[in-house]
Amino acid sequence: MTEPDPELAEFATRVFAMAREGDTARLVAYLEAGLPVNLANDRGDTLLMLAAYHGHAATVRALTARGADPERANDRGQRPLAGAVFKQEADVVRALLDAGADPRAGTPSAVDAARMFGQAEFLAWFGEAASPPE
Repeated sequence: MTEPDPELAEFATRVFAMAREGDTARLVAYLEAGLPVNLANDRGDTLLMLAAYHGHAATVRALTARGADPERANDRGQRPLAGAVFKQEADVVRALLDAGADPRAGTPSAVDAARMFGQAEFLAWFGEAASPPE
């Protein structure tokens, strides 16, 4: 097995930091130059997952507009929508729903996370009752 290219590793670190920090303009420039929109790190976290989890709705919208998959789970089965629900990022939740994210998919799902944290507003957005049926 060959050692990773240090320059490539440093570039990847910068790109993932752009997603975490919501540096939409620079990230979009790299995407337009050919960076894969569904690029994932060593834990399976995509650019979209990182932007969503860190609360950057504009970056989420830019990524999904360019084809980022809102249903792509990381290595632990988590999806961007559940992460946004967990972090209580309403603008990101709305952006992901607008992009077609399924609130019932993943482990835990966004519905599960909203129930767990008593987020009735998100449950209403998902078309779910505030408490599970008995």
